[in-house]
Amino acid sequence: MSTAPAIVAQGLTRRFGSVVAVDHVDLTIPRTQIYGFLGPNGSGKSTAIRMLCGLLVPTSGQVDVLDHQMPRDAERMRAKLGYMTQKFSLWDDLTVIENLQFMARIFGFGSRERTARIAELTREYDLGSIATQRAVTLSGGQKQRLALAAATLHRPELLLLDEPTSAVDPQSRRDFWESLFRLVTQGTTILVSTHFMDEAERCHGLAILDRGHLVAEGAPQQLIRDIPAIVVEIEAADTVGARRALDGDPAVLSIAQLGTRLHALVDPATPTADARLRGLLEQAGVAAQVEIVRASLEDVFVAATGFRTAATSPPPQ
Repeated sequence: MSTAPAIVAQGLTRRFGSVVAVDHVDLTIPRTQIYGFLGPNGSGKSTAIRMLCGLLVPTSGQVDVLDHQMPRDAERMRAKLGYMTQKFSLWDDLTVIENLQFMARIFGFGSRERTARIAELTREYDLGSIATQRAVTLSGGQKQRLALAAATLHRPELLLLDEPTSAVDPQSRRDFWESLFRLVTQGTTILVSTHFMDEAERCHGLAILDRGHLVAEGAPQQLIRDIPAIVVEIEAADTVGARRALDGDPAVLSIAQLGTRLHALVDPATPTADARLRGLLEQAGVAAQVEIVRASLEDVFVAATGFRTAATSPPPQ
């Protein structure tokens, strides 16, 4: 297997009329890793993925995928790529097995190879008990397992997943990610777009997109360590009063509420940031516990996107 990166994009740009969906993005994605695109709806994640797999032609820029230039080599690349869309895109009126058989025929599997591979996938993704059910009757998690089986049926070198867990329960999401890590150990490179913070933290590498721009990139823990802010946690019974006391301070870049706690992102040039905020709260007569804490990935996202808003964090599991 080549040691070259799985994906190299330079100046990747896509315009739709006057709208710039992806704006001069540079990426280098190593092989046999899970690499994530994190961003809110409209940040350009899906558009970028479609350009990487040849479904969209870039307005400008260059993309090399598995040593092939896209979209020029998209047809030749088909056998090396797996693509799972956000919306279930298999055939509702076919059974689980019929869907897999149809996909195997598309990829040119012979009868014996088709039977063996489908049996393998049925075991891997726990499809045996639902094998004769029509896809339309499946739950969200079952459809997800079927879609992943279909996307990996031909053993692709690169698997592209566009927000694949947006409509499934927490346990199904957990199981899905365990399947992804097994694929990586088998040599697959995975690119996944998400707006869930806990999923982003599972990735080996991460790109944060905001309004078409790449605003941060690196391993999740590295991004957390390098956050351009001091994170101060405030625990107070009167969170409304606490927020009001801090809102006008120029050193406070952003405030987010988590139950009875506030996370304040403070300008990193601020000396003794916790003491400064504690003083503001005392002046306002708000009783609170104040301490500097380790950043979360949501804090990183808020800082990277200009201290405006965070992507979706699921409830505790």
